[in-house]
Amino acid sequence: MKRTARRLADGREIIYFDDTADAPPRTAADERDLPEARPASEVRRDPLTGEWVAMAAHRQTRTYKPPADLCPLCPSAPGKPTEIPESSYDVAVFENRFPSFAQGVPDVPPTVEGMPMVARAAGRGRCEVVCFTSDHNTSFGELPPSRVRTVVDVWADRTAALAEVSGVEQVFPFENRGEEIGVTLHHPHGQVYGYPFVTPKTERMLAMAAEYRDAHGRPLMGDVLAAERAAGTRVVETSEHWTAFVPAAARWPVEVHVVPHRQVPDLPALTDAERDDFALVYLRVLGRLDGLYRRPLPYVAAWHQAPVRTGRDLAWLHLEVFSVLRTADKLKYLAGSESGMGVWINDVTPEQIAERLRESHK
Repeated sequence: MKRTARRLADGREIIYFDDTADAPPRTAADERDLPEARPASEVRRDPLTGEWVAMAAHRQTRTYKPPADLCPLCPSAPGKPTEIPESSYDVAVFENRFPSFAQGVPDVPPTVEGMPMVARAAGRGRCEVVCFTSDHNTSFGELPPSRVRTVVDVWADRTAALAEVSGVEQVFPFENRGEEIGVTLHHPHGQVYGYPFVTPKTERMLAMAAEYRDAHGRPLMGDVLAAERAAGTRVVETSEHWTAFVPAAARWPVEVHVVPHRQVPDLPALTDAERDDFALVYLRVLGRLDGLYRRPLPYVAAWHQAPVRTGRDLAWLHLEVFSVLRTADKLKYLAGSESGMGVWINDVTPEQIAERLRESHK
């Protein structure tokens, strides 16, 4: 894989990752007249829960559902410059023009005025866009295994790079797919967030992992994985290095965890063999998801990795894929119990959805 770093007109970094042997040199300049990027993100700590909340008012002006011929993630064409100056690309990563977190954001007072119990800080981190292909009219599940393998290497590259960025405490690669999820750009792409704090879900998972290890002397995910593989009733796909299963306490109407058989803290720790194997297993999982309702399934694909500085001996890397679609034409809305209390109520059992996924195909 060839890696080439360049700069966009407003100073943001763009990196090309080429996996084709005859890919041309990446020398195209961004000729747009862009103002200097000046994000003003901040984070505030909720004193009642201890959770950090990001404020990024500049994102209100971000691109919203442009027509396909004006897609900012497609390659540039004569008279139609985009975020990617080249006329073609394999995989491209660039700093988000409307980031939730960024370097160079202005300092803020340590607490909210008149509220000394509400901590406040600059939202320093980094947010990147990952374009999986230059083809606007495809999806991640339709990529060849070789391209998925490239994307895994890109995720690992960006995880390692963002872990070195000042202020970043956790790196989160993810993909949102489908309007029902809230996607506003239909070009196949994902994002990578470098958070300036450890996220609430990760904190909770690490606490549970520590509690289980103290009680049993073994990693929690390792025992969960062994039990799921032994039972088999919720397993959707399995291979030499990975198992995909519907978790026994699934929250979402469609939810699959893709877990490596070996405990590793993050994507950079995966071996070449594990990365190769993931590409094949994940494509099979996505095929089953799209076959479930005989339509492209809207989903969020979220990588759970260890934080940069804490819990690295407790974390077990895994991918969580979930959907808000509970039937072919019905959405699960987060109602009072889920939104107000965080108590989830599922309309289908994990065993039922696993059986349907095992029987489905594109």
